[in-house]
Amino acid sequence: MTPTPDVPVTDPGRLDDLRADLTEAGYSVVGVEDVLGPVAADALHREEPVPARRATAGRTEPVPVLSRLFLLGEPVPRRLLGTALPRLGVAGAEALGLVAAAGTGPHDEVRARVDLRPYVAVDGHGEVDWWIASDLGELATGRALRTDHVLGVGGASTTLAQVTVRDERRWALDLGTGCGIQALHASRHVAHVVGTDISARALAFARFNAALAGLREDRLALRDGSMLEPVAGQRFDLVVSNPPFVITPRVPGVPEYEYRDGGRAGDAIVRELVEGVGAVLEPGGVAQLLGNWEVRRGEDWHERVGAWVDASGLDGWVVQRELQDPAQYAETWIRDGGTTPERDRDAWAARYGAWLDDFASRDVEAIGFGIVTLRRPVAGAPTLRRLEEVTGTVRQPLGPAVADSLAAHDWAQSRDDDALLAARLLVAGDVTEERYLSPGAVDPQVVLLRQGGGFGRAVQAGTALAGLVGACDGDLTVGQIVSALGALLDVGADAVAADVLPSLRGLVRDGLLVPA
Repeated sequence: MTPTPDVPVTDPGRLDDLRADLTEAGYSVVGVEDVLGPVAADALHREEPVPARRATAGRTEPVPVLSRLFLLGEPVPRRLLGTALPRLGVAGAEALGLVAAAGTGPHDEVRARVDLRPYVAVDGHGEVDWWIASDLGELATGRALRTDHVLGVGGASTTLAQVTVRDERRWALDLGTGCGIQALHASRHVAHVVGTDISARALAFARFNAALAGLREDRLALRDGSMLEPVAGQRFDLVVSNPPFVITPRVPGVPEYEYRDGGRAGDAIVRELVEGVGAVLEPGGVAQLLGNWEVRRGEDWHERVGAWVDASGLDGWVVQRELQDPAQYAETWIRDGGTTPERDRDAWAARYGAWLDDFASRDVEAIGFGIVTLRRPVAGAPTLRRLEEVTGTVRQPLGPAVADSLAAHDWAQSRDDDALLAARLLVAGDVTEERYLSPGAVDPQVVLLRQGGGFGRAVQAGTALAGLVGACDGDLTVGQIVSALGALLDVGADAVAADVLPSLRGLVRDGLLVPA
């Protein structure tokens, strides 16, 4: 008897049947949420399965059956799975490596060998439904993860997919493709995609997921290897990477997971990628990646990361989204691997101590998480160097806002003050003005220009800047508005221009004002 495969099998004919069965069953994000209800669905997102088990218990329709099997890791009777997948059948699901059956009787149990869940791609190119296979997680198995675990779509994957620029391009690289989700997103707007990974198991899952999504083999090339080695000498218009950025101590007793641990000390793998990715970027090409970085005693986070950007020789824009202390960070990633104090107190304490010792050895006081956007200039030296902290709520997908901001930077960079004064600008449609006055006051003490979309920025504006923005309707040039304000405020046009033009460039760059 042929052993059940350790990874899913890419069999085009059977995958066509699986796709048709899942579609007809209504096994979608919406379909699952309708079955579970909002309470159980939210609990499942928090890795708490009890409400979902209660919501699906005893139900025989396809979506509850598939949810119990592939999302919760519960066994289901063979006859119910056969009804849910009528074209593929249980034997076909076994042949694809998706399930293992205890026997051939209708009431014999079938268990999932993979996590197979619906996913809605939201990336600025409209929505599309896919199904993504990955290894079963701790919730389904009740065990710590295997070190070659292939992760499904998590929060980091979703963040990267939604922040990636999505204009049409010829060649894209998904470095560290994992289950292939970034490559699938890239295939929607890029002619040719290359996905790389050091894990042969991850590449097998990525190949399966691409075929299940209907992506032709000539659109996606998958290559085995570390970092940029598999694509040495090749150039890309877009590089995306959710690299194995987790900072893990390199000591005995602390497992290293292929999907998250890059095999380097500290934050070296992110530094190497930031400094080296320019070697595979075409002029005008963009690289976007997620990463962690250490904040060491006596230095600010942007000093360390800024040095990496400077060494890259590229335009650089880094947004720090989160900052954790060493204890928070250790707890997050020890639990991520499936070790908990409830399950194994000794292992928990030993690994916790190893993490704290590792950070203390480098005087690490905090660990940042964020988004790095790099771009090779078409010509000349880099002109963009921006490192900022944005921890509030943002409007996803962010990719269009990032692309617009890069274009706006180029627009503003190419214009001196005289050209800017000659421009006509419009207030973006999502911008509102907030005025704060003391009771009985006539004039506001604070004026805020607030962006409704994108990064949701709030910019405090003085009298002149607020007046200028309020007059930007595309009819008058900036210079004409400045002259009028100079006369109105009785300070002269030159004084108003000196006051507002630097801020005006920032408003254009951030999308609060757009060229008419």
